Amino acid sequence: MKKLLFIAIILIANCTNAQIKLSGVVKDSIGIGLEMANMIAINKQTKKLDSYGFTDTNGNYKLNLKKNSTYIIKASYVGMKTGNIEIITKEKDLIKDVILNFDNTLDEVEIVTKMPVTVKGDTIVYNADSFKTGTEKKLGDVLENLPGVEVNDDGEIEVEGKTVTKVMVEGKDFFDGDSKLATKNIPSNAIDKIEILKNHSEVSQLSAVTDNEDNIVINLKLKEGKKSFWFGEVTAGVGLGMQDERYLVHPKLFYYNPKYSINIITDFNNIGEIPFTRRDYFKFSGGFRGAGGRGTNFNVSSSDIGFLTLQNDRAKEIDTRFGAVNFSYSPKKNWDLSGFAIYSGNDTDMEEITTRNYFQPEGSDSDAIATEEVATKTLQKSNLGLLKLSSSYKKNSDNQFDYDIFAKISQQKEYQDLTSIRTTVGGTETIVPISQVQSQNPFSINQNLNYYYTLNEKNIFTFEAQHFWQDEDPFYNAQLETLSFSDQLGLTTDNINLYDVSQNKRVLTNKVDATLNYYYVLNPKSNLNLTLGTTVSSQQFNSDVFQVFEDGSQENINNTSSINDVDYSFDDYYAGLHYKFITGIFTFNQGVTAHKYSAKNTQLNSVINDNFIKFLPDASIKIALKKSENIRLNYSQEVSFTDINSIAEGYVFNNYNQLYAGNRYLESALIHNVNLNYFNFNMFNYTNIFARINYTKTIDAVKGLTQFDGVDQNSTSINSVFPDETISANLNYQRSFRKFKISLGTNLGYSVSNSLFFSETDMINENRESNSFTQSYRTRFSSNFKNFPNFDIGYNLSINKYSQESVENKLTTHSPFINFDTFITDELIFTTQYTYNNYRNESETLNTYSFWDADLTYQKKDSKWEYQIQVTNLLGTTSLNQDTTNDIFNSISSYVIQPRYATFNVKYNL
Repeated sequence: MKKLLFIAIILIANCTNAQIKLSGVVKDSIGIGLEMANMIAINKQTKKLDSYGFTDTNGNYKLNLKKNSTYIIKASYVGMKTGNIEIITKEKDLIKDVILNFDNTLDEVEIVTKMPVTVKGDTIVYNADSFKTGTEKKLGDVLENLPGVEVNDDGEIEVEGKTVTKVMVEGKDFFDGDSKLATKNIPSNAIDKIEILKNHSEVSQLSAVTDNEDNIVINLKLKEGKKSFWFGEVTAGVGLGMQDERYLVHPKLFYYNPKYSINIITDFNNIGEIPFTRRDYFKFSGGFRGAGGRGTNFNVSSSDIGFLTLQNDRAKEIDTRFGAVNFSYSPKKNWDLSGFAIYSGNDTDMEEITTRNYFQPEGSDSDAIATEEVATKTLQKSNLGLLKLSSSYKKNSDNQFDYDIFAKISQQKEYQDLTSIRTTVGGTETIVPISQVQSQNPFSINQNLNYYYTLNEKNIFTFEAQHFWQDEDPFYNAQLETLSFSDQLGLTTDNINLYDVSQNKRVLTNKVDATLNYYYVLNPKSNLNLTLGTTVSSQQFNSDVFQVFEDGSQENINNTSSINDVDYSFDDYYAGLHYKFITGIFTFNQGVTAHKYSAKNTQLNSVINDNFIKFLPDASIKIALKKSENIRLNYSQEVSFTDINSIAEGYVFNNYNQLYAGNRYLESALIHNVNLNYFNFNMFNYTNIFARINYTKTIDAVKGLTQFDGVDQNSTSINSVFPDETISANLNYQRSFRKFKISLGTNLGYSVSNSLFFSETDMINENRESNSFTQSYRTRFSSNFKNFPNFDIGYNLSINKYSQESVENKLTTHSPFINFDTFITDELIFTTQYTYNNYRNESETLNTYSFWDADLTYQKKDSKWEYQIQVTNLLGTTSLNQDTTNDIFNSISSYVIQPRYATFNVKYNL
């Protein structure tokens, strides 16, 4: 690593010393500086573009040029003639102003086509080839080279600190609702231009009256040879030098023309590459936006117990099957059809050892559990499916009708064998073997219907409706020698050597949201917005427990505390009025929404109603300091409601040692949100700064009330009289200069939460206040050379500090990394990635582990065949660590991962 750092320093020094700086001012004919004028420098001898840039707010520009060369400098600005000057560079920096004359012709088009970056209003266009070094394989590799653009660890695209909501290719949706499939699969050699569409509105007539600040879309323009032709790649690979068989198969095909498009992506492997995880599945929105009235938080939660999740998308063994098809079709110029189907299947083996330190108050009984060490072996089998169809019909510029239907279906099963070693405060140790099985086959359909109508330039109407239907059927089984919940559940306890207890649950949800908006445009800088809408939800919750005996017989438990038969309805009728206006550099948007809430739950032969009216204000202020620099301050109040899972009073299993009973008397919580954002993207010096501070205070928060029996927890939910508070801040700084890019970032979070525990000694509820302070710091320095090796060096630091009463815990992870790629010859490419992790508490290092991957790729010039040797986990790292905390305990986990794999891959590029 030291040698690579030394090489990087030498490259930086050589690059810096070989160039001079040309600067000056671009003015109009009366001497006024022109902001965002395009500047390029064409080497007169090589005819290549050597440098480019933009002017700042005062018209200043600067270009880095080679010494002792002759350049044609071109300056262009909309509505003006292109300026051309010839410059001869020597050993010193130069200053030269450029004057542009007014012209009605658009001669800037000629220069724009050569610009690596152009700005057109809220759209930034990157010429992809200008940012390629030659080692890029996928879209994500190119995006990481662009100023202001990053691809995070989850494969999602972030532009100027904001997550990209959609990726399009030639204006057609690419798997709407996810950007990871685009970054990991679209070939880099097919991309001509990358368009960043900021403040994007799906409905053109709403762009002037709605706030689209956080809506960023990417549109990819293909190279001419990729249009109206099939393109893509077929990759196959086998393991090298391993006793067990390893394989990978990745066929990917794409077709685009103006009338229709087809994308086919498949992936089959057992080397640990996961194209689509369970987490991706559950957060995949299909492009559906959140529904409901402004100020209301009513989300339908998952009813499963909770499957074990992968850490860093790694496990002891992963077998993956993935297939996806995306299409679009335009039967008419004003009618677009699109959709996709996705299948993801995984068989996953996981092994983990977790040590939990329980927060026990001073003076606890000697029989209270102080620590628990749990060794877990898990087998997961999942088959996940997604299907979406969309239609968008635009009768004319004033009428647009959209309809979408999005379905999710899955089959999931998890088997777990656990060994729990429990140590009491008094030092007594007990070993408890446990077996768990859980399965679920949930199914949901989400439909969206929108109509947008513009009566005239002053009157705009929108109607948006969404229907959500979901059927969940989680099943749970536990087998263990001791079960402290047996009496509460009404189980048979006589002559029982092994408890075999199962639980069936069924949760049905039917939810409709509808909103009518009317916009009255007072003038070009102000408008009124009147909103009428409703949310109507109905849920049914049924569960029962049964016991299986050693002779195979089965007994249904008819204890009322073990059975749920609950109906829950939630209604929200609301009306809102908002006024938006612009004055100078300020944009104000403020208003209030009146809500009439009604919640009713029926169970245990009785009905509980909760009806009330609430007025919820919200306000935002935007200060536009410059075209690409602004400050935003937002405030809102929100009423948060729980769904049926928290009010069903019959006992349900959360785990082998966690029993939960809901509380039908739960009330809503009131949340205050304050958000301050600063954003600055300077195209003159390619500096991107994004900062955010969030403060949240929750009153009457729904919290757990827990009673302990050893490690076993019996809990319910109540409204806490103690408020929860959270403050978080993040800062990102990115600067591109010459062939280098530097990124700095930090995330800080401090929270105060309260949880209640039932004390059998005092027969009272005891409040415990928990404090959490999390910190993460990121640094990154990368290069973008075409004829030199490239590097990506960084250092990440995370510090997690937790405290509850007199117990404190601080855990720190140091993670330096380096990525390196180079052309060994014109046909041979070497790439490698290395990460080191040091995991420690305040007194000692708990674990160190490293990940080192490398590959060697050979491809002859103009050949469609590509050969690669790929090695993952070169150092043979066996496990990684993770720490978590809650109001009950903190834990440290050691997680087993796949060993070293080497594969030989062959790719054919279509």
